[in-house]
Amino acid sequence: MDITARGMAALFCRNNRQHALRLTDAGEFCYPPSMLRFLICILSIAGYTAAEEGMWTFNNFPRQAVERKYGFSPSPQWLDRVRLSSVRLAQGCSASFVSPNGLIMTNHHCAASCIQALSTREQDYLSAGFQAKGREQEIRCPNLEANQLSEITDVTSRIAASVKGLTDQAANDARKAEIARIEKACTSGDDVRCEVVTLYSGGEYNLYKYRRYQDVRLVFAPEMGIAFFGGDPDNFMFPRYNLDMTFLRAYASGKPAPTDHYFTWSRAGAKEGELTFVTGHPGSTDRQHTVAMLEFERDVILPDMLLYLAEYRGYLTQFQTRGTEQKRISQDELLSVENSLKAFRGQHGALLSTAFFNQKRLAESEFQRKIMADAKLKSEYGSLWSDIEKVTGKQRQHRTPYIHIERQRGLRSRLYSQALRLVRMAEEAGKPNEKRLEEYAEARIPELRQAVLSPAPVYKEFDIEMFTFALTRLREALGPDDAAVKQILGKRSPREIATELIGETKLADPAVRKALFEGGKRAVDASTDSMILFAKKVDPIARQIRKRYEDEFESPDKRLGEKLGQAVFAALGKSVYPDATFTLRLSFGTVKGWEESGRRISPFTIFGGLYERHTGSDPFALPKSWLDARDKVDLQTPMNFVTTNDIIGGNSGSPMIDREARIVGLIFDGNIHSLGGNYGFDETVNRAVAVHSSAMLEALEKVYRAADLLGELRGAN
Repeated sequence: MDITARGMAALFCRNNRQHALRLTDAGEFCYPPSMLRFLICILSIAGYTAAEEGMWTFNNFPRQAVERKYGFSPSPQWLDRVRLSSVRLAQGCSASFVSPNGLIMTNHHCAASCIQALSTREQDYLSAGFQAKGREQEIRCPNLEANQLSEITDVTSRIAASVKGLTDQAANDARKAEIARIEKACTSGDDVRCEVVTLYSGGEYNLYKYRRYQDVRLVFAPEMGIAFFGGDPDNFMFPRYNLDMTFLRAYASGKPAPTDHYFTWSRAGAKEGELTFVTGHPGSTDRQHTVAMLEFERDVILPDMLLYLAEYRGYLTQFQTRGTEQKRISQDELLSVENSLKAFRGQHGALLSTAFFNQKRLAESEFQRKIMADAKLKSEYGSLWSDIEKVTGKQRQHRTPYIHIERQRGLRSRLYSQALRLVRMAEEAGKPNEKRLEEYAEARIPELRQAVLSPAPVYKEFDIEMFTFALTRLREALGPDDAAVKQILGKRSPREIATELIGETKLADPAVRKALFEGGKRAVDASTDSMILFAKKVDPIARQIRKRYEDEFESPDKRLGEKLGQAVFAALGKSVYPDATFTLRLSFGTVKGWEESGRRISPFTIFGGLYERHTGSDPFALPKSWLDARDKVDLQTPMNFVTTNDIIGGNSGSPMIDREARIVGLIFDGNIHSLGGNYGFDETVNRAVAVHSSAMLEALEKVYRAADLLGELRGAN
């Protein structure tokens, strides 16, 4: 199960320009901003012609390298078709169009928040599955948005001109203002989404223009028991036996959206040794971090995150013991936490490797040597590494209050998040667009409206527990004598505050939020709602912490990032791919197993192995539908398989296609060796894990008897 789609992925924070780990809409756990990136391994550049490393942008795909190795060169028309058939789910996953009628394929765990939001005590679709019998039964997801990348424009020169000659803080403000202007000019209605994307740490800026679909409906989802068969013990492992798929549909003006570009289907699916492509939206990588930044992640960020997640998992597990309903409403959250905990352990393990760090140090020294050997480059970039270390120290100083208060780790509550969103929208709306907080700029209004008006249920009992846990950790992290903690908590305990605020607030009602949203500042100022008043108290504290963080850390960070990106270009041009940014990328690879402790791991599993793995007890208990269908399915049908495609969190739901751009699989995970892929790629053992295309068709036909859905998929060929 991929880290991103569980809602825990390396996404950008709300402004899509800071690395973050989002748990839910209640708040975000943030990595440091995209800073200080440089070429990790200069020695490996020539290897791109042979190795299959790389998450390439569509406007810089290494077509010649693919042709040299595989005899196939994706044409510009092929690339355009693949780009327009790809879909980003704004909540942190990838997907694709698979019919001319807006049908979208993604992972079950990517749609889990929708499935849970549509479930009730009486009808648990997450556990029992869902199948619409006709278009009229397709149910709108309250919290999903699908984006199709329609256009890419280079705006680097505009950003560079806006900051020329300015000091760090002034440049940071000017950069944000120019980005707001560019995005506003690009946006022409609620069906268009525009984002300025930072690539190569600011060495390049691209404007990505998306076709936005905010009416996304659930069409089909299997039971959780087969979508996440094997549970946490099998997570990031292989052999694997998961049907981690779901089908959604994009609607426009109340009707299925016509889609001119979509992927057709390969029933035979991928074969061993076959060339495969993965198109999707990898969330974030740190492969171009400096040694200083990697040391900070190893020694500060990841240990802190692991401790927090371990505590939160225990808290959630205890909550689930209260009863069946408590387990149902918190199950998606617990799966997110367990998934992320395992992923971060793998990342931390990679950074604890002495051999890994020796390699990074060697690569950094090699790059520095190349810079220092050129007098002009030395004068321009020679002090970068010492400057980087100084800024890293500033990040250490400001990180804890920033994450806990501004990014809401210590204020984790869905209702608090809604209150703060309303308070800040009311305040920011009266400012010029370029002076607003980035996430409240005019180009962001449609997604803000969708978040505020979402009819997804809020379970107050669960929200009280989340808020109690968060406030308790806030006090522990900053200390009871911290001025901000005193202002936020006063003389009361975390549980007293959480119980009172959530018990009294009316914000769980979408109609109340709608009235405040549409009433603007006047309505929010007049509100006596308990959570609105609390958010008003916290907001100035959070803003002050944010400003200090941005002025003292983010501003020099952005300047150094841009300078380092320029150094890479000066030395190497664009012969390398940028770190992942939750924007559309294309990777290539082959269906291939690997060697593990002296034995060969086959690249395929089959239906027969799934039934052999069934024990009757969770997490190895097959749903009744699969047990009933045992004599009907072909037990030799390929189930899951692995490839050498380079993926990371955010690629969940990515289609895997062949050279004819036909679906041969559906990415849902990586193997255990891929967990270090955040920092590097080892083709000998890193593997992407996918559901085989024939497994999906076999299940739809013989297990679920989904005739309408099958007909639509086959009719698209």
